[in-house]
Amino acid sequence: MFNDINIKDKLLQNLDMILGQRLMVVGDIMLDHYQWGEVSRISPEAPVPVVYVQKETYSLGGSGNVAANIKSLGGEPFLISVTGDDEHSDKIRLLLEQEEIEHILIKSPKRKTTVKTRVIGNTQQIVRVDKESNNRMDAGFIKDIIYNIKKNILGEYILISDYGKGMVSKQFLTALSDKKIVLDPKIRNFKVYKNTFLLTPNQKEAEEGSGVVIKSNKDIIRAGKKIIQSRNLENLLITLGPQGMVLFKDSKEILHFPTSAKKVFDVTGAGDTVIAVMGICLQTGQSLQEACMTANYAAGLVVGQVGTAKADRESMKRVINSGNGPEIFQW
Repeated sequence: MFNDINIKDKLLQNLDMILGQRLMVVGDIMLDHYQWGEVSRISPEAPVPVVYVQKETYSLGGSGNVAANIKSLGGEPFLISVTGDDEHSDKIRLLLEQEEIEHILIKSPKRKTTVKTRVIGNTQQIVRVDKESNNRMDAGFIKDIIYNIKKNILGEYILISDYGKGMVSKQFLTALSDKKIVLDPKIRNFKVYKNTFLLTPNQKEAEEGSGVVIKSNKDIIRAGKKIIQSRNLENLLITLGPQGMVLFKDSKEILHFPTSAKKVFDVTGAGDTVIAVMGICLQTGQSLQEACMTANYAAGLVVGQVGTAKADRESMKRVINSGNGPEIFQW
């Protein structure tokens, strides 16, 4: 176990390195729509709660939330994504402009903009309603995306946020193989994730991608090694919710980072936060271990909030300064 209080000073210095750092974010964007209200009775029509909606809010989801997390830490993301040609696309563009996130949104009249509507009653999510298109994009459209990426390339790393909506494909990843890709996966595309610098599946994705049911630490290790070998990865980070995260570094060293969260209310967007922090920290030249420590703090912050949340600089400083230094266990 590593537990060095002095590392806190290093992590705070690393936060300052993020200021003004540019990083490209590519992947499926979506609009998160929340209806907030109270529940006081059950419907007479069906055994379901009646939610009296008191307010509605909108926020960036998917790759948009990844970019927003980078921005909230002081970084400068450049977002490239695809939407439908509809009012929801216009709403996403407005949110990006409000966040001052540089972006290219490519509209497709053949697709719907992904919208996830969550109904929240008494701080608990009651139901989620999705509107989306998840069919594969044609080769010509993918070429247009790749052209825009290469025209605006920034630095050594690219973040790819795959939500399985059709943007990420073998053609897409092959065209970017000369860059260090940090990729948040979906099981739909697991077979095309090869030769990636860092893959960040959650426990369910790691189970499905490896065929190993995870019930113990040994299962995590077995699943991780299978994924690294079958996908020929340089590094792998499995996020485990309340159990923190496990880094398989250079296929040799395995490190466990227990969660820093005091309470877990909502894991919505936690994966977005992890990949955002990992990517922007790596872009500044930080080590994988340092990036994981910062990402673990950030994830602990967002799961303690209801709804899609971001880890901002001031909150990060407070959580890093509080208590002892981060714990790391070598497996």
